[in-house]
Amino acid sequence: MTPEIEALITDAAGARPLRFSALSGGCIGDVSRVEMSDGSNLVAKLGGADSGLAREGFMLEYLAEHSPLPVPRVLHADDNLLLMQELANDGRINTAAEQHAADLVAALHDVTGPAFGFEGDTVIGGLNQPNPPDPSWLNFFRDQRLLGMGRRSYEAGRLPTATFARLETLAARLGQWIEEPQVPSLVHGDMWGGNVLSYQGRITGFIDPAIYYADAEIELAFTTLFNTFGDRFFARYQEHRPLMPGFFEVRRDLYNLYPLLVHVRLFGGSYIGAVERTLTRFEC
Repeated sequence: MTPEIEALITDAAGARPLRFSALSGGCIGDVSRVEMSDGSNLVAKLGGADSGLAREGFMLEYLAEHSPLPVPRVLHADDNLLLMQELANDGRINTAAEQHAADLVAALHDVTGPAFGFEGDTVIGGLNQPNPPDPSWLNFFRDQRLLGMGRRSYEAGRLPTATFARLETLAARLGQWIEEPQVPSLVHGDMWGGNVLSYQGRITGFIDPAIYYADAEIELAFTTLFNTFGDRFFARYQEHRPLMPGFFEVRRDLYNLYPLLVHVRLFGGSYIGAVERTLTRFEC
């Protein structure tokens, strides 16, 4: 850590940083546990110009203010440094933790907004995530999620021309499978296992958000993509918010095209095949 960063941490926390140890995770810069002179531990993420760390800090603060979702307290946020409270985490999501997560996520999705999208752009995996407000979820999902990320992946040389053309065909037909939800729900936006912290059967927090107002089903779909949660989560969630027929059979795969396209833009490789298999399933 540079003297400038250490000074920022001291000013924000009111105590001196004593030791830094690297942590795994994060798409932006380095992540470290910071042992402080007052005995507390903090988490510091380092970035640079246009890293998105300032927006990440804003998103955590937005969730803390507007939702019941537990998130780490932010002590400092700019594109060079995001300094946060460290939350307990034993890495085990058991039955009790899944049920607790379902209670929390259902309560998050009960927070509604005036339109789909958000008041400004957010970030996902370090990538800009456009959120121009739109009264139509179908149009927003088509233009800002599928075609938006698909085009960026294509222009970056990650997504083949033929695959992008197939994606455009599917996007034009979305109304065959997706109906407009009743209200826009606030979503965390990047709910995979690495972003869910738990300790002794309780969820302690959710990190690395990519928030906006959406059809809540897009969040639920993402939790199945990398097996974040399973049947116990969905059984409890539906006690709060029953799912409409066809989610698991149809809409889940459509909605998971967006995080798959994010991974194509970031990594390419096998994620292209996953996108193509979904397109084939829907005869596109």
